[in-house]
Amino acid sequence: MGDWEGVRLHVVTGKGGTGKTTVASSLAIALASNRRRVLLVEVEERQGLAQLFDVAPLTYAEHRIATAPGGGEVHGLAIDVREAMHEYLDMFYRLGRAGRALDRVGFVEFATTIAPGLRDVLLTGKTYEAVKRTRENGEYVYDAVVLDAPPTGRITRFLDVTTSVSSLARVGPVHRQASSITAWLHSPRTAVHVVTLLEEMPVQETIDAIGELERVKIPVGAVIVNQVRRPHLAGQHRVAAQRGELDRDDVAAGLRAAALPDDAALVDQLCTEAAEHADRLDLEQDARKDLMRLDRPMYDLPHLPAGIDPTALYEFAETLSEQGAA
Repeated sequence: MGDWEGVRLHVVTGKGGTGKTTVASSLAIALASNRRRVLLVEVEERQGLAQLFDVAPLTYAEHRIATAPGGGEVHGLAIDVREAMHEYLDMFYRLGRAGRALDRVGFVEFATTIAPGLRDVLLTGKTYEAVKRTRENGEYVYDAVVLDAPPTGRITRFLDVTTSVSSLARVGPVHRQASSITAWLHSPRTAVHVVTLLEEMPVQETIDAIGELERVKIPVGAVIVNQVRRPHLAGQHRVAAQRGELDRDDVAAGLRAAALPDDAALVDQLCTEAAEHADRLDLEQDARKDLMRLDRPMYDLPHLPAGIDPTALYEFAETLSEQGAA
């Protein structure tokens, strides 16, 4: 599995708007190539995976949502807190239907409101169960699990379930479950990948999130730079554009060659846009230097002006594979 041999749980996070759901989906396809079986999990109740893969809304049941190159399969699961609580009560307390009866009096909402950490334990606990699940012959049901996790602003709190339940229980099933989850999340079998853009705020959130994850000793995976734009200026042309010194006659000649009007107003507009583009390239270059200081594997995904559809997910999966992600 490329750079992540031995990793079974891939957690994908990122600042809102960086495309973490797109990246998580593409990574799942990449990991599922060559007849592997991967589970893609979402926990934010947004049905983002269903929209991306153009399938029916996901439920609290695992269904195949895509095939991967070489005969692999990607299955999808949307974890619902209420269903996870029912399953938990039945698994650890054998309540069966009685557990669902509690929901009629608002037990689940009450419990997760007074103990917010419980919600995260339920979400990570269901993911943990899927990662560990085996067939009768002892083989894992899934070769890997990809978790489309909450944004960077709360990823450490979400994954650091021991802290989340410290005020809930010091003994009993809740504590034991949290301890098992914690052991897995802090082991080399987990990697947290952070999605970012080459912009100041996403890069700073990436740096902060990785620092927090390292502080609580949760393994950090790759930095995935999304929406990378191809530069249109290089060398002396880039310098000239920044200084406002582009040769206007050359710009006009280029317009005529493209069968476009070469009037002065359009030449002015293009020179202004060229200067802005050159400035942006400098900012992106500085942002990339900041990310490189993190000393993590880094993968790039291109900006697609036409938007994201299922075909784009497969293109991204191939790009990630070529860079060593799978």
